[in-house]
Amino acid sequence: MNKAIFFDRDGTLNIDSGYVHEWAEFVWIPGAKETIKLANDSGYKVFVVTNQSGIGRGLYDEKSVETLHGKMNSDIKTIGAHIDAFEFCPHHPREAQPEFLRECECRKPAPGMLLKLIEKWHIDPDASLMIGDRKSDIAAADAANVRGYLFTENNLYDFVAPLLGN
Repeated sequence: MNKAIFFDRDGTLNIDSGYVHEWAEFVWIPGAKETIKLANDSGYKVFVVTNQSGIGRGLYDEKSVETLHGKMNSDIKTIGAHIDAFEFCPHHPREAQPEFLRECECRKPAPGMLLKLIEKWHIDPDASLMIGDRKSDIAAADAANVRGYLFTENNLYDFVAPLLGN
């Protein structure tokens, strides 16, 4: 079984400026890239689990999100880091286009994105953690039996390194 760190995206890995979906809008949170490298070097699988209701609201499409995630990985590759997988939920229960308008098991605080990655990557929830900036991130972690940590600091590395024993 593998251990993993699940990261929320907007507000945890990058500055949340609202419906971030293009590389030109993307700004890493201080220490985020170094945190991902530390997790890689410490033997953790690194996952991003992010609600992306902007897709459901028609503000941008899934391809835009996938392209942004590819650019995130390309950027951190320059320091020898990588994100193993990304999961995103395009749904919203009240404000979305008809094909995305629904209650679902993937939108946090539901644990669906975490559970999918746990199964696919053979993750041990007891050896894993979730870092997010909202209570819904922590609720998703709890529902997946993963330890959740609410990130409210300015530097992600300074927050996560002690959790990994550094």
